[in-house]
Formats: sequence, C-alpha cells, structure tokens
Amino acid sequence: MLKSYHTKSLIEAGCDEAGRGCLAGPVVAAAVILPPKFRSKLITDSKQMSHQQKLEARKIIEDRAIGYAVGVLDEKMIDKVNIHNASYLAMHQALDQLAIRPNHILVDGNRFIPYHNINHTCIVKGDAKYLSIAAASILAKTYRDEYMLKIHEEYPDYKWNTNMGYPTEYHRQAIVDIGISPYHRRSFKLYPAPTQLDLFEDITND
Repeated sequence: MLKSYHTKSLIEAGCDEAGRGCLAGPVVAAAVILPPKFRSKLITDSKQMSHQQKLEARKIIEDRAIGYAVGVLDEKMIDKVNIHNASYLAMHQALDQLAIRPNHILVDGNRFIPYHNINHTCIVKGDAKYLSIAAASILAKTYRDEYMLKIHEEYPDYKWNTNMGYPTEYHRQAIVDIGISPYHRRSFKLYPAPTQLDLFEDITND
C-alpha cells in the first residue's frame, strides 16, 4: 500500500509528469491534493496499470481529491526551454490552477524548480511510494494519452494511438519515411542513429 503523506501535519500536493521521453506531443503534468485519510487499492504506480485501470483510477481521483489540476507545455515550448525545464514549468502550471494552496509539494524524481515559497521534497520513484504522486502520474498520463489519440486522427501514419509519441522503432522509421509533423519536437534526436552499414555506404559513395 502506498503512503498517504510525507508530513502528516501539512497539506501536500503530489506532482508528476508524462511525456518527457517522447519525440512528439506535449509534456503534461498534474498536481493532486488528496484527503488526509484517503485510501484506494486501485491507485498505484501507473507503470503497473492497464489503460482501463488508469481510467478507473482517474475517476476516483477526480471525484475524491480535495484539489487537482493539469498543466500542459507543447512541443514548441519544449524546444524553446528544453524538456527538463518544460516538465517543471508544466508542474508549476498545474500548481497554479489548484483551488487550495498546498503547504508542501511532493515531486516524482530527483530535481525540481522551487515553486514560490512552498517547500518541496523530490522522491525518486515517488509514484510507487506516495498516493498523491501516483494520482498525479495517473492524471498526467491519461490526459496526455487523450491528446495523443486526438492528434493521431490528424497524422495516423505515426501510430500515436499505440506509441503515444514515444521513440518506438516504428515511430522512428515513420519519421525516416515521411518526415516530421508539426507536433514533433525539433530539439530531440528524431532520426535513428546510422548503422555501421549506412556509414560504410556513405563513405563508399563519396
């Protein structure tokens, strides 16, 4: 069972993001404040959950959370500020939208840009340790998946409905075959690294 809180006396907001390692689409972050005695066996590390389980858990979170919000930074902003900063700024955006101001922020990972004057604690693999971070992870992932399914309809050849913009072999090959879309992150290494055979052919063709 995941922990309900880090510091019992404080109002804590869990934060996490989805889409950091993708080649296309936004980075999405969520902030969640859960009730002090909140418990749910459904809410756990989202990486261990099916898509349907995440949707069921999302409904519980949205129904029972004291506060929740989602922040989104698109591929243009990611290219402008870099993915690390974009992830933190998306979390800040989510925190900005909370109706209740937390006293403490729990962040999945080992780094964070301080948010105003609120203390924060970074927790590696926090989504497998604290309910509020796990809840934030579930919201971030499901909201981002919905967006990727939407833009898949516009650019179906990349199969974002299955890879959600992550660098699968198929996704990279599609970029080679048809080029990039307006939703691709130009600051990322979009094309697969050349194989030794490719390099040999380049040299022999000079």
